[in-house]
Amino acid sequence: MVRQGLPLIAAVFALFATGAVPVVIDPGMGRKAFLQCVERSRPRALLGIPLAQILSRFFRRAFQSVQVRVSASGRTTARCARPQGCPTQLAVTASAPDELAAILFTSGSTGAPKGVHYEHGMFDSQVELIRRTFDIQPGEIDLPMLPIFALFNPALGMTTVVPEIDPSKPAQVDPAKIVQAIQQEGITNSFGSPTLWLKIARHCAGAGITLDSMRRVLSAGAPVPPALWELMQTVLPNGTLHSPYGATEVLPVSSIDATTVIGETAAHTLDGKGTCVGKIIDGNEVKIIALSDDPIANLSDVIELPPGEIGEIIVRGPTVTKSYDALPDATARAKIADSPDPCNSILDTSGAAAAAPVWHRMGDCGYLDDQHRLWFCGRAAERVRTQRGLIFTEQVEPLFNSHPGVRRSALIGMGPPQSQRPAIVIEPLDATVLKTSAKGRRLGRQLRELARHHAQASRISLFYFHPGFPVDVRHNAKIHRLTLTAWAETEGVGMEIDPKK
Repeated sequence: MVRQGLPLIAAVFALFATGAVPVVIDPGMGRKAFLQCVERSRPRALLGIPLAQILSRFFRRAFQSVQVRVSASGRTTARCARPQGCPTQLAVTASAPDELAAILFTSGSTGAPKGVHYEHGMFDSQVELIRRTFDIQPGEIDLPMLPIFALFNPALGMTTVVPEIDPSKPAQVDPAKIVQAIQQEGITNSFGSPTLWLKIARHCAGAGITLDSMRRVLSAGAPVPPALWELMQTVLPNGTLHSPYGATEVLPVSSIDATTVIGETAAHTLDGKGTCVGKIIDGNEVKIIALSDDPIANLSDVIELPPGEIGEIIVRGPTVTKSYDALPDATARAKIADSPDPCNSILDTSGAAAAAPVWHRMGDCGYLDDQHRLWFCGRAAERVRTQRGLIFTEQVEPLFNSHPGVRRSALIGMGPPQSQRPAIVIEPLDATVLKTSAKGRRLGRQLRELARHHAQASRISLFYFHPGFPVDVRHNAKIHRLTLTAWAETEGVGMEIDPKK
């Protein structure tokens, strides 16, 4: 419970050195969810700023396991002066590749946040996959707009420049300050959500600014919108926008760049084919299996689907985590054993973790094309089950998002689980659409006409308009569609657009 930047980096690596296991919980997930995460993790020690120390005394139940308390500075900056008599090198406790290294919490975008067990070998493999996939060189300078990504930089040989951003309110970032940091410090690399980079790219385009020092931008957490791919081609004259695909439980799985999207896959996305997330990264193996909401014990129990057929994405590889913290039922639902004993680590000849004998169920739907590229179609929990078949979010939302009056859209299902009616919720750019029924109906008719000849979107004639979508705090990009469904069922006023009028 320390501030982002130097205090976070120093604290985590000091804990690694002593052999302790850091528990990293996302700021801003909400007090109730945060306290539940702390209580379930049962930490023995609390390393925190003064406010955290006070809160831990007030919420005694959540922190009842804490026996050791260490105070940390509340400052976001600090001087790195070596105390007199301090050794030149930090003694590091030996660790095995299969030893627990950290517990990292998911964002909880489609459910309660879960603590993910990371082993040291998984971190080693993750660093190497990222280095190799994006050709990151020692001496580069990184501006991480998700604090936890700063932790990779010492291992990758990159300098970290801490951005002026509140990790609990990332959407409120001032793009001018980010641009100033990039230009002033010669930033070569940055990770940030599509929402953040779209804001920065629009600022650059409006001011005629190019980010000449940057070699790459990595954007993930949600599908990258077409406008961002196009804008970044101008903003990054010497670099490229990449979108890695993965999850807290396994990252990275695949990756795609702007050239491939603009030149090959973007048109197919608008046609309802989903969003291409690129080639599978060497070392990973991906299968598409028949959709099921039940736990799957062993790989022999799955039905593997052929290329082009949509199912659930499962992954095996060196960064695939094996379990959640204190959540055996969630682990059973998310993991598939590849052998009778999935808990044994497999090591390659160098001692690093090789492909784990366990498959992770991404909870995402998609398919593999004939070039063995992976396409994302949406979260399994957010698929709409109609009497005429399934509709997935990424089949229809990109089309509606292409309308100039739409900020973003969300597919939802109304009614009984197995016979839902598809509807679309629109967050309009013009707020007066929400107040004037004539404007709302006009926009609805335009969207209905846009979807008239689209295979999946043409089935939607029920529209809702919402002032501001609920999104995750971590990336400010993942839409809480299940929350929007509950809103539409209780508060929303739907607008029926007759396709014949």
